[in-house]
Amino acid sequence: MTDVLRYTAFSTDPEGGNPAGVVLDAAGLTDAGMLAIAAEVGYSETAFVFPHDEPDSYHVRYYSPEVEVPFCGHATVATAVAMDHVGTLAFHTLSGEVVVDTDGRTATLTSVPTTSKPVGTEDLDRALGALGWGHDELDPRYPARWAFGGAWHLVLAAKTRERLADLDYDFDGLRDLLTRNEAVTAHLVFEREEDVFDARDPFPVGGVVEDAATGAAALAFGGYLRSIGRVPGPRTLTIHQGDDMGRPSVLSVDVRPDGDRVRVTGAAVPL
Repeated sequence: MTDVLRYTAFSTDPEGGNPAGVVLDAAGLTDAGMLAIAAEVGYSETAFVFPHDEPDSYHVRYYSPEVEVPFCGHATVATAVAMDHVGTLAFHTLSGEVVVDTDGRTATLTSVPTTSKPVGTEDLDRALGALGWGHDELDPRYPARWAFGGAWHLVLAAKTRERLADLDYDFDGLRDLLTRNEAVTAHLVFEREEDVFDARDPFPVGGVVEDAATGAAALAFGGYLRSIGRVPGPRTLTIHQGDDMGRPSVLSVDVRPDGDRVRVTGAAVPL
């Protein structure tokens, strides 16, 4: 029987964070077998670890209950902490190599190169229609974009916290839009104050209504800010996610103007 560990990431409290399954020895598992395990676990993602021929290096794959995703940040944090390792690890994912520094309680992920691109008018209209948002409810300082930090995400910024809090969306409509654009989640944000954001991440592509913490989206968001010229110097962002779900999560994001890789840090604890 496959041993599945259960951790929650981006929190030091088992009642907070985003739960993830971790299979530290996935050798011999098939794609169908991994998908079946992820569906049985029922978390937004389960990470599957395979051996690599270099020291402190591993192949890692990530499955939601319905699909494989190229990269998952919170499951990477959970996996690194579950390994009980102090030092640097290299996780070889479908998106490329992700370097992970861990002290055994927290992990810092360094993304693959980030990028972003504008959202077309038709796609934006469809996204807002699925969310039930109006164009006038968007924060004009933050243009709608597709952002990548290991996986693609739709970034939309709400003008008010109330708009972000009132999330009741068309599951099938948003899933279809994200799938057509090879995106994983919609990363919905509100600027609470300078360098502090609230976020929510619908994940219908994976069969999940909402993620309580989305490290991959946080990495993409850091790259997005750089691409729109909002990183004049090194910035450390604090992203609060999961509050509206009753699972508070805190993600720390480091982004620099002179590099396209972003770092996100978070804790993880067993469930």
